[in-house]
Amino acid sequence: MAPSLTNETVGTASGTSHSRQPRGLATLFMTEMWERFSYYGMRALLVVYLISGGPDSAAGSQGGGLAMKMATATAVYSVYVGMVYLMAMPGGWLGDRVWGARKTVTVAGVVIMSGHFLLALPGQGMFFSGLALVAVGSGMLKANISTMVGHLYDGPADPRRDSGFTLFYVGINLGAFVAPFVIGTVGQEFNWHLGFALAGVGMALGLLQFLLGTRHLSAKSDVVPNPLSPQERSKLLATAAAVAGVVALFYTGVVMAGAFTLEWALLPLSLAGLLIPVGVLVRIKRDKELSDTEQARMNGYIWFFVAAAVFWMIYDQGGSTLATFAEGKSANTLLGFGFPSTWFQSLNPLFVLALAPLFASLWIGLARRDREPSTVVKFGLALVLVGASFLVFAVPLAVAGPDEKVSPMWLVAIYLVQTVAELCLSPVGLSLTTKMAPAKYGSQMMGVWFLAVTAGDCVAGLLSMTGVNLNGTPAIVGQAALAVLAGVAIHLGRRTVRSLMGDVR
Repeated sequence: MAPSLTNETVGTASGTSHSRQPRGLATLFMTEMWERFSYYGMRALLVVYLISGGPDSAAGSQGGGLAMKMATATAVYSVYVGMVYLMAMPGGWLGDRVWGARKTVTVAGVVIMSGHFLLALPGQGMFFSGLALVAVGSGMLKANISTMVGHLYDGPADPRRDSGFTLFYVGINLGAFVAPFVIGTVGQEFNWHLGFALAGVGMALGLLQFLLGTRHLSAKSDVVPNPLSPQERSKLLATAAAVAGVVALFYTGVVMAGAFTLEWALLPLSLAGLLIPVGVLVRIKRDKELSDTEQARMNGYIWFFVAAAVFWMIYDQGGSTLATFAEGKSANTLLGFGFPSTWFQSLNPLFVLALAPLFASLWIGLARRDREPSTVVKFGLALVLVGASFLVFAVPLAVAGPDEKVSPMWLVAIYLVQTVAELCLSPVGLSLTTKMAPAKYGSQMMGVWFLAVTAGDCVAGLLSMTGVNLNGTPAIVGQAALAVLAGVAIHLGRRTVRSLMGDVR
């Protein structure tokens, strides 16, 4: 990959050389790359596997999937992605209070690997058990591995820090880019379960890389910053056991009554994915220890949180609504070369790798001339663009028919517009969260930012469960209009939002 990640050019985790990246960065880079390889490879297969063999399956597909209707498959996908980001908060809590970051990442890797190998086994029971394990493990890893990257440097002022995180970001997108070509092709063209097994192999390689290179990581990654007291641990275990008992008793009754359906699991998870973010924001807002300035910033942050939820509701349908369109209504050929529909899932990370450096240079160049758009303007632009991508999507959706497939360039254009929108919102939102967080909640606010993804995905899941056809033109145009209106609203309210932000820009 990059020369700065080779053994000859890296320094030590202690930061003895300020011209070379810490050697531990190579370990974390490769771990995250393989974890993203497994995650995005499985995600590329997920919806097409769920509908395969069912009424909405594409003609000529291999069959052998779970034969779900498209609405159910979309709900499963949306809830699954939402739970991955919801699990980032308890994952971060485990790192801070129970195991420390290094041990939590190790446990997470084992959980993810086990989940993928369960997906490789036939049967719905194995499939949903594996999916749950991947969601839990991914959330645990996501919350801690970035923290470990930060531990490699001598504080925020270390001149290597920004470039180190940039290289780490490359690892994320490199794994996401390659995965659909490997896992997607094997799963879609040969055998679904072999594809899921390859995702497990990818995570196994990442875990092995992590364990072999763990000696190069900072000693800070072993520290539990705020360990639970014995009393807190006992109370927590008792509460967890009580909740688990109530849930188990309830679902045992539902099953014994013969009333259990998939919606009995999806609906509570979707509602939790909406209520938990609201509850977290309300809890922070009601904290009497926050200063007036911090309260005002939280009021402003809620604007951005809602905007982000709308954005992710549409953006994350790249793996569901757009994926099913690619499977059934796109020609999937270019210059005479045919390819599996899962390959479209590589477009977003490819565009991110190509455009992210350009956007970073653009913002820096505009800032030097005092013309960089404000955070409010960037968010508004992101919403308008993601809405515009679905307006574009409405065109091939109207043209395609049972015997008429559209050019793959429509999907290329849609993913390109969405990536530009992502680069206006995602990195900006991460930076904004660190700036607007109340001092008391500094470490927790990053988890709050991820909850915007959970909320957006769970809204999509609820819409699908309540009978809204997210693959239909009315729903596509409606979501596009909602995003554009939200973008215009946040732009019109920019003075109010800026006043709430105080000195944060």
